[in-house]
Amino acid sequence: MVLSLLVATVVVATAVLLPGSGGGQLTLAAANEQLKSERGVPHDDALLAPHSHNDPATKNDVSRGLSVDETAIDPTTAVDRAAAEAAVDRQRALPDPTLRKVAAYPTRTTVPANRYAMAGGCYTLRASGRTFGPYYFKATRLGGYLLHTPQGELAMSGNTVATVAKPSAAADWTVTRSGNGFRFDVGAGKVLTVVGGQLVKGSGTTFALRTATGCPSYPEAQVNVAGDPFAGISSFQEVRGFVDAHTHGMAFEFLGGSVHCGRPWHEYGAPHALQDCVDHTLTGGRGALLEAVLSGEAAHDPVGWPTFKDWPAPESLTHEGTYWRWLERAWRGGQRLFVNLLVENNKLCEVYPLKRNSCDDMTSIRLQAKDMRVMQDYIDAQFGGPGKGFYRIVTSPYEARRVINSGKMAVVMGIETSIPFGCTYKSVLGQDLPACNEAEIDANLDEMHALGVRQMELVNKFDNALAGVAGDAGEVGVVINAANFLETGSFWRMEHCEPADGESADNPQVTLPDITAGQQDALFGAIGQILGLLPALPLYPQPAHCNKRGLTELGVHTIEGLAQRNMIFDPDHLSVKARAASMDVIDDLGYPGVISSHSWSTPDTYPRIYEAGGFITPYAGDSTGFVEKWRRHLGWADPRFYFGFGFGADINGLGAQGNPRGSDVPNPVRYPFTGLGGVRIGKQKAGQRTWDINVDGVAQYGLYPDWVEDLRLIAESQHRGDGAKIVDDMARGAEAYLQMWERADGIAADSCRNPRLRLGVGRVRALVREGMTGRAVMQAVGQPYQRLGRTFTFCAKGAVRPKVKVTATLSAAGRVTSLRFS
Repeated sequence: MVLSLLVATVVVATAVLLPGSGGGQLTLAAANEQLKSERGVPHDDALLAPHSHNDPATKNDVSRGLSVDETAIDPTTAVDRAAAEAAVDRQRALPDPTLRKVAAYPTRTTVPANRYAMAGGCYTLRASGRTFGPYYFKATRLGGYLLHTPQGELAMSGNTVATVAKPSAAADWTVTRSGNGFRFDVGAGKVLTVVGGQLVKGSGTTFALRTATGCPSYPEAQVNVAGDPFAGISSFQEVRGFVDAHTHGMAFEFLGGSVHCGRPWHEYGAPHALQDCVDHTLTGGRGALLEAVLSGEAAHDPVGWPTFKDWPAPESLTHEGTYWRWLERAWRGGQRLFVNLLVENNKLCEVYPLKRNSCDDMTSIRLQAKDMRVMQDYIDAQFGGPGKGFYRIVTSPYEARRVINSGKMAVVMGIETSIPFGCTYKSVLGQDLPACNEAEIDANLDEMHALGVRQMELVNKFDNALAGVAGDAGEVGVVINAANFLETGSFWRMEHCEPADGESADNPQVTLPDITAGQQDALFGAIGQILGLLPALPLYPQPAHCNKRGLTELGVHTIEGLAQRNMIFDPDHLSVKARAASMDVIDDLGYPGVISSHSWSTPDTYPRIYEAGGFITPYAGDSTGFVEKWRRHLGWADPRFYFGFGFGADINGLGAQGNPRGSDVPNPVRYPFTGLGGVRIGKQKAGQRTWDINVDGVAQYGLYPDWVEDLRLIAESQHRGDGAKIVDDMARGAEAYLQMWERADGIAADSCRNPRLRLGVGRVRALVREGMTGRAVMQAVGQPYQRLGRTFTFCAKGAVRPKVKVTATLSAAGRVTSLRFS
């Protein structure tokens, strides 16, 4: 079956043909009237396809999907854009929050304070008058260590203790406190004991630990950032930091767990985490079919650590890009908010021959959510104990603000999967039969909320019972459309629509204009008969293409369910028709918890998201292309809301990363450079490899601070002063996300930018009282216009003046101590 699918893919791609629903032209005016007529009745159930993450030709587009109704065209005028850009300029001129420096790692003491404090340190063990070591303590988990020496790892072998070349369970020591010292064991009663001056297995000895010198470092990726990270001077002030709202940090588990090579952490470190897939290694890099198709390279060097000759790289889409030390570099370089999307595609998983995990979307999502907690614990172990690592999973904007102001990185859990909650459908005799109902959707939303999920897309690769998708373009679309048929029993129903401007429709499908529908059907029918795989694939009309399948009533119910639970809705990947309908639902609800996280929307939707009080992070792509996206989004900003900008890396999601501009450009990144918060950023090293953004591009996640510096240089070269502006907007990105999230949680927008929301002075006096928490203040009078240090600033209406400045001063604990009107 798998071989047949691969052969069919090659045949179909070679023929440059694609399936569709065929038939007439859907004009934008007619589509608009159709959408309007569908309000209040079940939405049209048609089919659609997924996006092309890996296509270098589209990764820099403002939009990577297209549209069905007239509003798909950018509705803003030159006057609108000028007003929006002026409003952003005024925001940039406001005072920045005061920041402070915090230590990246805890201070090491001569005697460890607890069983977690030895991580990354060099210690001797002393007992019975003997000193052993020194040993480098490589944390494998909370309270677990490898005791590393120049010859290898200290391990228990039978009743004896010896140094072995490679780490294993026999060398993974659990450390526990015992009186004034520590005991070591590797489980099953194997406890480190001193007998006759030798280390052996026994009843256990308590060891005194002291810091030492002379330990070899454990092989690990470097960070190469000098200077401590920044934090706020209060836990509730405005934050600074970059935001990535779309990345797949746990993708090593998806598609059965054998498609993605490498993983973001391993208890034994980089040499074990950053290895290629077994099928790549066994064939010397020549049998990696998916990698070859996606990268365009017939073969690759399968060796990861320590040489990294061919991967990670911007075009290497099956290899790990978010190793935890690379995430640490991004954090040290200024990133403060990271959205990790749990991802799966059941049908693609089923047809891939190698797998170790379930292909069920929700089973995979639960596994990945569990992995996130395990990785958080692992990073905590490297930083000296529970809660001390930079990677902090958060479930509310208030928690995220505290985390960021403490100097760490807030991690939000989200979902991007093809069949969420099992909500597929089957097309039987022209009828679409959904496999879920509203009660099941509600139960799954409750479960996901309890799990920690706070951001969600309705679709990914396939049409489902909630909505249609935008579809992948070109030859990749052939493969995904075939999988869509295997999942649902039908192909995407694409029709011709106007305008064919390259950004206002769904993704274009492959067509063959010189062959009639009957002939093309016959050709595909022959392929299907020979391979026993698929029925005849229908002919698509000429582009532009719009999917007939829109938002279903179950999709409407899901969006309403997200809003009821204060979860953030992402309309990316929806068909233009479904996305327009989804924004109608958002408008009807008056719900600001909406985000486009990686450019899978259209120019009609972006202004609507900003107008709703939402947030947008375009797909990162190449640095030059991203600067152009930033310029365009400035003209869509809504002056009523705080503006900041972010990116959606989509790394590990089969998404191509930014290519290098080259070292011979007039304005290359020069190392070391000064990053956000004044840190000094040098070239990153891991094993024998050193990366340079000028020649390597965004090869892995640790190079995103370098990418931001590249943005600055490009913007500055295009217009004097724009380099500072784009970095300022990017640094305000985390705050903009948090303010959107607060509004999704029921906090009103600030009353200074929104005069209609201003309360009378007397009413403010009655609502805001001493001792209230900052959150309670916001629930009473809305978001602050400014939150600097320990003050919140609002606006109120006076008896004479329409605008009165209100300043609430808070204690260090975040409670109101005074209220002043001016």
